[in-house]
Amino acid sequence: MASAPPMETTTLVGHPPPPTYEETIGTSPHYPPGGPMLYPQADAKASLPPYPMQAYGQMYPPPPQAQPVTTSPVVAVQTVYMQPGLVFGDVAVQAHCPVCTQNVVTRLEYSSGALAWLSCAGLAIFGCIYGCCLIPFCVDSLKDVTHHCPNCNSVLGVHKRI
Repeated sequence: MASAPPMETTTLVGHPPPPTYEETIGTSPHYPPGGPMLYPQADAKASLPPYPMQAYGQMYPPPPQAQPVTTSPVVAVQTVYMQPGLVFGDVAVQAHCPVCTQNVVTRLEYSSGALAWLSCAGLAIFGCIYGCCLIPFCVDSLKDVTHHCPNCNSVLGVHKRI
């Protein structure tokens, strides 16, 4: 079992050791007896001379004279919202609509894209010509996804499968 390290009682060379508690409580030439004075005495105010009066002077320069107002042409500013890390996929996302300036959860609309048509052609080549080749047009996971704002119906983004 480990014990605590030994206490160092050495002092720096050339310096006296610090005073003990009993020595510091006793009277000291730096402090008056009875401890420090916490509250000033009533006679202290009477013995102080009053503050000297200062002459009032102009501290700040006078305000400048009114200048004629010049008008500048009005400039129209278009704000572009960049949404970092926003990826439009096959699920609804929370986005900021720049048209109606609302934070919304997008409404999804599915449309047949290149992947649905290629899947249909592939099934037709393998012999599914009696209507089974039309199955890709019924499967949402093979279609392209368009994200719309539910408030103003503006297009916020498109996710294309191919």
